[in-house]
Amino acid sequence: MRKLLLLRHAKSSWDDPALTDFDRPLSQRGREASARLARFVEQAGPPPDQALVSSARRTRETWETVARGWPEIPVLFEPGLYAAGESELSRRLHQLDDSILSVILVGHNPGVERLAETLGGQRGEPWALDRLARKYPTGALAELTLEIESWRAVAPDCGRLVRFTRPVDLDGIVDDD
Repeated sequence: MRKLLLLRHAKSSWDDPALTDFDRPLSQRGREASARLARFVEQAGPPPDQALVSSARRTRETWETVARGWPEIPVLFEPGLYAAGESELSRRLHQLDDSILSVILVGHNPGVERLAETLGGQRGEPWALDRLARKYPTGALAELTLEIESWRAVAPDCGRLVRFTRPVDLDGIVDDD
C-alpha cells in the first residue's frame, strides 16, 4: 500500500504581464490559501516521505508555505514536472524508490487533475469523488491510497480517493503568522 498526495499549486498572480508563465508568483489569495493548507496538513496525519515539486515559481512558493506544516521532508524541485501531463507524472512516480511509502507531488493542471482521476477517480469516498468530478481548483489537495507494492505498478484505477481538500474547505483555518 502506498500513499500519494497531489497538490495543485495555489492561485498565481497575473499582475506583471512581463513575467513568463514559469516565473509567475503566488497572488495574495494563493499565499493565504497555502498558509491555511499548511495548518491543515500539520493536523491531518503523518507527513509524506518525499516531496516532488515542479520548479515553477508558483509551485515552489506553494510548497515552501505548505512545508511549514511538514518540516524536514526531503524535496526535489524538478523542471520536468512543469506542464507535465498525466503520463509524464505517472512515469515520474514509477521512478520512485520502493523504500518511499508516501509522496506529495506539487504540480499543475491539467496533469495533476487527470492523474487523480485516472488513479482514483472511480473509487473512494463519495464526497471526495464528487468534489474531484466538479473541479480541481488551485490549491486543492487530493489524497489517494494506492493498492500497489511498488511505484512501478502505478496504473489506472490502482488507487482510492480518500480525501479531496479545496481552499474553500479551509476557510475556518487561520495562519498564526
